[in-house]
Amino acid sequence: MITLTDNAVAAVKTALSRASEPAEGFRIMVQAGGCAGFKYSMGLESVSREGDAIIETDGVKMFVDAGSQPHVAGTTVDFVTGLESSGFVFDNPNARGKCGCGKSFS
Repeated sequence: MITLTDNAVAAVKTALSRASEPAEGFRIMVQAGGCAGFKYSMGLESVSREGDAIIETDGVKMFVDAGSQPHVAGTTVDFVTGLESSGFVFDNPNARGKCGCGKSFS
């Protein structure tokens, strides 16, 4: 359903190791909002919820709720470091368009 690059796996492992409270993995959600209609939301998660897809990559667990699953199927998540900003980048084959900043999609 979702592929994490090596850089994304390393970034999540770093976040998990620095978390103030224990976390089992991280959650990726799609929510209404942003300039293009939908936006990604990510955060550390301690447990899975009913209906979650649980995807494990190199020891990192991702939780995706049932409503977000169709929006992110086939997505590759990378973590990039640049001069102006660093962060997760989504290559989503389901997105028909995205905003200029790349943080939301339609």
